[in-house]
Parts: sequence; structure tokens; C-alpha cells
Amino acid sequence: MSQVTLETNLAGVVGARTAKPLEKSFGMQTVGDLVLHVPRRYSRRGELTPLSGLPLGEQITVVAQVLDVRTRVMQRRRGSILEVRITDGTGSLTLTFFNQEWRSKELIAGRRGIFAGKVSEYRGQLQLQHPEYELFDNRDDAPGGEQLDEAAAKAWADTPVPIYPATAQVPSWTLQRTVELVLDALDPIPDPLPHALVQREGIMPLHRAIELVHRPQHDADWRGAQQSLRFREAFELQLALLDRRRRAAAAETTPRPAGGEELAQFDAALPFELTGDQRLAGAAIAADLAQPHPMHRLLQGEVGSGKTLVALRAMLQVAGSAGQSALLAPTEVLAAQHYRSICEALGPELTERIGPVLLTGRMPAAERKRTLLAIAAGAARIVVGTHALLGDAVMFADLGLVVVDEQHRFGVEQRETLRQKGAQPHVLAMTATPIPRTVALTAFGDLEVTTIRELPPGRLGIETFPVPELELPARAARVWARAVEDIAAGRQVYVVCPAIAPGEIEAGEELAAEGDGAAAPAAGLAGAAQGSAAPRRPIANVADTVAELRAREDFAGIAIAGLHGGMPGPEKDQVMRAFAEGSVQLLVATTVIEVGVNVPNATIMIVRDADRFGISQLHQLRGRVGRGAHAGLCLLMTTAEQGSIARERIEAIAGTSDGFALAEIDLELRREGDILGTEQSGGRSTLRLLRVVDHGELIAHARDLAAELLAADPALDTAPGLAAILATERETRLLDNLAKS
Repeated sequence: MSQVTLETNLAGVVGARTAKPLEKSFGMQTVGDLVLHVPRRYSRRGELTPLSGLPLGEQITVVAQVLDVRTRVMQRRRGSILEVRITDGTGSLTLTFFNQEWRSKELIAGRRGIFAGKVSEYRGQLQLQHPEYELFDNRDDAPGGEQLDEAAAKAWADTPVPIYPATAQVPSWTLQRTVELVLDALDPIPDPLPHALVQREGIMPLHRAIELVHRPQHDADWRGAQQSLRFREAFELQLALLDRRRRAAAAETTPRPAGGEELAQFDAALPFELTGDQRLAGAAIAADLAQPHPMHRLLQGEVGSGKTLVALRAMLQVAGSAGQSALLAPTEVLAAQHYRSICEALGPELTERIGPVLLTGRMPAAERKRTLLAIAAGAARIVVGTHALLGDAVMFADLGLVVVDEQHRFGVEQRETLRQKGAQPHVLAMTATPIPRTVALTAFGDLEVTTIRELPPGRLGIETFPVPELELPARAARVWARAVEDIAAGRQVYVVCPAIAPGEIEAGEELAAEGDGAAAPAAGLAGAAQGSAAPRRPIANVADTVAELRAREDFAGIAIAGLHGGMPGPEKDQVMRAFAEGSVQLLVATTVIEVGVNVPNATIMIVRDADRFGISQLHQLRGRVGRGAHAGLCLLMTTAEQGSIARERIEAIAGTSDGFALAEIDLELRREGDILGTEQSGGRSTLRLLRVVDHGELIAHARDLAAELLAADPALDTAPGLAAILATERETRLLDNLAKS
């Protein structure tokens, strides 16, 4: 065979028949793709996997022993069923095979192996239907295929067995055999890291690490190999990020220096003092804007901490050089409120000079045309809008600053589309709860972060309580009584639902999956309170909730209105204005009121089916109350079972009001998303062994070492292997997505 390297096409080594399912299941094309697909965990032939708590509906791989085998005749059709019980010594699991009685000759009591399949349930018992399996006591599993003496048998039983991330089409042992075939053919791998660095950090040479992560003889082998590969992953990624930042620093943009009269006039008219955190944040952003290189900064601030004021001051600094700023908001309600707030804050004279405009998707054609002309001519130096700003018809004269409000509501590509409408504009993203991908990027040092933790004087706190409807029906009933009490005292209440009407989810919502631990919801508003066996009802929705509340005797005389994203823009504005003015006392809404909406008299936030929302959404919803003279109360109604991930989210929200702490919890629950791609969160992660939550110190250490190497050898002449890796990254532009965060 010709030379086999990490870049060799996989099909040329293992054959097309084996390579094709690997590419389909995992995207593997090269030898490197395969050997860097490292085991998920390690088991032993001599120990069994606990069979308790296996997840229904998921693909699993377990090590177990055959307990007993029986065959029974099917009653309703011809044929037989082979049932094989496997055990871990305490629990059991049934393997079911239809018309495959021949398997009883190899699946006999006492034999051990790896069993893989999708967990299902039949008559209360967990089972795997037609699972794949590999028995350990096959003759070719033993060294030499011969009877083992006692010492050899023990060594064979104790040798770690790699368990790979697998699919139904490619089980773990198929991956193991394929990897072994490739490792046997693989030529020595040149190590891209400098030899001095390898020795200094005490890691394995690359070829040995790859060998031992797949074919360990002892636990110390795979542990050392994993640590070595984890360090390499952190170091190479940090080196690429630093190289990218170095190149980005060379990009040129128009400096927007401080000192313009627009910002000075605005500051002089402010009726209050900026908080210390607001001043520090403003100074950091002002310094960035004055540079000839584009800013890329995240403004993290607790709900109500004044992020929008800081952003407005930055937009006025850009306006001082006749530049334009675009503020991208996730909803029409919020965009309209931002526009009104900006005009009020600027006052008549500055409003006339700056010419702020609002652009949404539902504007009348004539008004939209006038707005687009003002933007294209540069007359509108502050442009507030929704996704309508991303349209091809929107052209800026001199876009100097992009502000993305609540960035978790926008996709990576959407944010990048707006940035491309200028010549390397500065970018300021704002959020109260960073999405996991943003937290991860922050940990990797590719995002400058400014934090506002200090709340304006006089801001009262918010108490948050879970309301488990099925477990505590009396507490669920008390929710509605408390709402009536606050309204009678002259205050106002929000009720948020996941859906607009039965079966109609709000457009753009990313609700938690039904299978995320949620139990069957209670029937209606009073279902749980009645203590009945609650039948399944639709997800809580605005239409039904408005009707049910209006029908309740205790809500008689209370002005109730509904609000959702499907309503025409003028109607939404009318409802929101009525709630802000107090003529609507209880507002039932979807998450169109999630961010930015400011009604100081609202004191209670009731979230129905709260398990259907993510952590950042719940944190934002909670921030809509407690903004005035009275403390806020947030009640998270749920039917999610204790111990479920959905219930963990709710309890996390109730446990802290710290946005960064919640982001870390969210990261632990959802992982960091596809760091090098465009996925915002979830199980897909380009990272193989690194986890931001677990390996923050290693990542920071790797960054220091990478910076040290680049400072000493900017061209990487002493490390040609690393130079080649960076050249490949520049060519493939894989890290470009990091600039779109």
C-alpha cells in the first residue's frame, strides 16, 4: 500500500463499502477524520454496564452478560420471537429478535459482549429490538485465538474496550475494527508541535497519543492520550484564533473619535448620573470606536442595567462623524419601543439633527420607501429595525456601527448579513443572558466582553418561584388569586404562553422539545387546582388563556388583552400602548414582550408551561417586572417532572438572577454549540475532547502558550507543521464563523 497519512482519502484505505456509511453518519472523508473520532468512554470485558435508567428512544451501547434465552410462538401471525435477557448483575434488559431462532446458538447464558440498539418499552419492560452485538468470548477475540491461561485471561478481561459515538448504521465495534485497520496501515505522523513544547507540557507525541486513545492496554494509556489530544486541540484552536485576530487587527475601518457635539449635548441633558459600570462600559466602547480597526464587543448587562443607554451613546459618537448606526431588534414591539425611547431621550433638537427612523416588515409601502431613501442618503444616522434591515433593498450611505439587541434571538448568518452592509463596521452585541456559543467564544478569548452588573439606584429585586402544577395544585390556584390581588392594588400583570392558539407556535420561537421531561399538562387554568387526574391539553396559548380568564368570576371587571407576533403592527402597538397607559390591566402574550418592553407598573410575570422556554428567555421574561416602585414576582408554572432537564432549567432560573451564572448553567445543560460553525447550541460540537465548562484553565493556559509562540516566531518558521495548519484554516476559512458571533 502507498503511504497513508492523516490526509489520505479514507475509501482508499478501508474500501468504499466501509467508507460510505462513515461519511454519511459522521462526515468522515480522510484518515484523520476517522482517527480523531475518539471513543466516548471505555469499558472492560470483565465488567458490566448498569442497565438501570436507560433513556427511552435513544441509541445505547452497553456491556452485559446473557442471563437467559427463550423462544415463543407469535399468536397473531406465523413465526417466532427470540427473547434474550441480558444483565448487569442487578437489572436486566430484553433483546428481541423476530424469526431469528438461530441466534440462540451463540447467545447462550453466561456469554458477555457489547450490545447496541434503540431503547424501547414493551409491557413496562425495557427492550432492544433486533440489536447489534459483539460477543467477547469469540475465539478471535482472545490473543492467538487459543485457550487463555489465568493471567492472560485476566489481562484480556481488564483491557479497556473503547466505546465510540456511534449510529444504528455504524455501531461501536465497526468503528473500532475500522480504526484498527487504519492504524495498522498509518505511517508515522509528524508532530506539528515543537518538540520543546511537547516535552515542557509532558504530553505524548501525536502518533502515540492517537494509538493509545484507540488501543489502550491500561486505563493510564487512554487517560494520558486524551489529555495529550485535549491540550493539542486547545493549543491549535487558540493559535488559529490568535492568528485570526492578528489578521483582523490589520483590517481597516473609519475611526469614529469621541468628542462630537451630539454626544456632548445628549450627556448634558441627561436627568440622572450614569452608573459606574455604565461609565466604564461607555469608555471602553468609545476607545474601540476611535480605532481604525473594527470593534467586536459583547455588552453583557443584567436586565434593566442600562445597556441600551450605553449603546445609544455609542451611536451618537458614530453620528458625530456623520456615520450611521443600525440597531437590530428581534420583534416589532421591541423595535418600536426602542425607536420611541431613542426619540424621547434625544429630545426634539437632536432628533431633528440625527434623523432616527424605524424600519419594520409591515410598514405601509409609501412610508417604507421614504425610510429606505433616508437610510440610503445618510440622512438617517440612527436606524432601528427588525429583520427588515437584512433585506436587499436596505442600503446605507456609511454604516459605522451595528448594534444587535438580544443577539440570542438572531442567527449567526442574520447578524453577518447586516454587518456586510457596511465597510468593516464596528459591531456591538447586547445580551442579558449570553447563549452558550457566546459564553464559549468568550472563554476562547475571541470576543471582547464588557459587563454591566450595577443596577440604577432604586431598582427593586424580583422573586422567582417554580409552580409545579401537578405536585402542588394549591400553589397553582394561588397564582391566579395573587394576580387578582395585585391588580386590585392598582398594579398590572403579564401572563406569557408558548403558543398563539392551539397548535400555533409563535413564529421564530425555539421551544424546548416535548420529550424534555415535561409531563402531560393540566387541563385548563383550574385543572390542577381541582386535583383531578388532569387530561392532556394543548400547550398553553394566548387565545385560550384570554378566554378562560375572562370567563372566571374572580377576574370580572379586569381589563384583559392578548398580544402576539401574528397581529398586525398597528394592532400590536395599540395593545402595548394600552397596557403601558394602564387601561389594560392583564396582558396575555407570547414572547413578543420578552425583551426591552418597559412598563414600570407591571409587578407579576406568570409564565405558563415554563418548561417550554430556554433559560435566556425565562431570564428575559422575568426582567419585564420589578422595574418601578414595587418589587417584582415571577411565577413559573410547569408540569415538568422533578429531575428532568426542563425542571432543572426552571429551578436554575429560580435559584439566581445572575445572567452569567445562568449562562454557565445553560452551557452545562446544552453544551457550547458548534464553535466553528453556525449552530447556536446543543449536542453538535466541533470540539472533540474540549468542554468549555470543564477545561477553562487548560484553554487559558493554551492561549498563553500560543501567544508566547507567536510573539517569539510570528511566521512559525520553527514550527512548520503549525504553519501548515494555519494555512489550511485560512484557506478553508473555518473560523470565519467566529467573526459572526
